[in-house]
Amino acid sequence: MSTAATTALFACSRCCSRHPFEELSPGEQLCKECRGSFPVVKCTYCRSEFQQTSKSNTSSICKKCEANVKAYGKPTACEYCNIIAAFIGNKCQRCANSERKYGPAVTCEQCKQRCAFDRHDDSKKVDGKLLCWLCTQSLKRALARTKQHLSSVDKHKHRSHNHKEKRKSDMMKSMNANDSAMNDSQPLEKKSKMNPMQGELDPNSSDHVVAMTQLKETIASLQKKVQQKDMELLAKDKLITELKAQHHNNTTDLRTEMKNKERLNETRFNLMNGKIQNLLKEVATLSKSAKKNNKNTKTVLANAENSGSGTESPITN
Repeated sequence: MSTAATTALFACSRCCSRHPFEELSPGEQLCKECRGSFPVVKCTYCRSEFQQTSKSNTSSICKKCEANVKAYGKPTACEYCNIIAAFIGNKCQRCANSERKYGPAVTCEQCKQRCAFDRHDDSKKVDGKLLCWLCTQSLKRALARTKQHLSSVDKHKHRSHNHKEKRKSDMMKSMNANDSAMNDSQPLEKKSKMNPMQGELDPNSSDHVVAMTQLKETIASLQKKVQQKDMELLAKDKLITELKAQHHNNTTDLRTEMKNKERLNETRFNLMNGKIQNLLKEVATLSKSAKKNNKNTKTVLANAENSGSGTESPITN
């Protein structure tokens, strides 16, 4: 039985054509043709990349976040990574799962925010750095672009080398044909003077020098462009890091200010409430004292009236 007959085939999730598993895209399980028909976009909430499955579907929300929005409503910012993907509580699912598996969050060496998780595995680090998920994805994309540029340079160099070898072969054939035609009419000494390379390409020939010069200039130009692109990417990553750090600091300061104001208002409320209670007690005491004094005054006046009427002497004629 042949190897092709024993290889398991899997269906594309869109066109249902069958292919080896490694030819299908991870997650969506799309074949090459279907992957080329639909763009890869970033989810508005969780920032993970996914492939749209319909040209009429212009939504930039992945299926998982779309289901969470229907179940829990719009998310809030995660307290660790600041991604707007916290559907339940104040942490996104990615950070919550990482915290449960690897322990508390630590500082990312790129963006300097406390949103990375130490897996205690150097193979999981990117370029030897402990990074958060966002910085890891950004650096991986930058490295992939750099690798792609270098690959294109190598391909161009390989094509130039093949072209040069072809030109060498053509020149050798032409020179050999000329030598064969001149064998019967020219002496050996003269033939050796006209063909000093004796079947080998002269490395100092003008065509060879021009080809090598053009190739060197092309490689230098491409390397310069790659270096400029790398510098631009690093500058953008630095700007993004600074903006994220500034946003994090502003958010922290705002939260701290709000908490301080809440504590201040609570303290003022308690003080005012205490003053009101004391004033009510004083009012009650004064009211009670006033009633008692009023009663005593009435008693004194009554006694005075009774005493005055009892001491009057009768009038005699």
